[in-house]
Amino acid sequence: MPVATVKYYLREGLLRAGIHLSATSASYDGTHLERLGLIRALVDGAGLSIAQVKRVTQTLDNPPDTWHDMLGTAQSVLCGPPDEDLETTSADALLQRLGWAVSERSPARADLARALERLDTGGISVRAQDLDGYAAAAQAAAVIDVTALPTDTPGAALRQAIVGTVLLDHVLIALRRLAQEDVSARTFARRQTSGAADSAKSDGGAHFAG
Repeated sequence: MPVATVKYYLREGLLRAGIHLSATSASYDGTHLERLGLIRALVDGAGLSIAQVKRVTQTLDNPPDTWHDMLGTAQSVLCGPPDEDLETTSADALLQRLGWAVSERSPARADLARALERLDTGGISVRAQDLDGYAAAAQAAAVIDVTALPTDTPGAALRQAIVGTVLLDHVLIALRRLAQEDVSARTFARRQTSGAADSAKSDGGAHFAG
């Protein structure tokens, strides 16, 4: 890692100073290397800003009392900004129906409210039972996430909770697309659309890709 980058992290308070050896040198130990690795993972792997990384390192320097609160820090870093004027009625109703143990101040609650609002604005109607189905899939993923969370050190936990969540989000999205293809192939592979059926009649037969 370039010396200039390390100095920048020191100036920003992301990294504690090393042991002073002379006017131009300092000694750094394994804890510094671990912190540098975490910072790079947060910046390069999770795409966090320096301001967001600073919130993470401040939590590491003053860790909360429980691992649950530690995970809350990770969520607050990843979620959107708070909005006191945000309409959360739909999100609140969904979470109440699910019976999830979620704080009213949870930043992800606000993200859910924004997402549901965008669905409504986009004219996309989702039935309650379908939302429940999505929630069940999300909870199954969350069980895996929390079970896999390392609790040996706060740094390892935050790395997994933040970087792991961001990177696994892409995995989940890709798997959903692939699952859609699989289900579509099983459901619609031999079912023509009305336009294709009309075209097949005029051409004298059906055409299949492959």
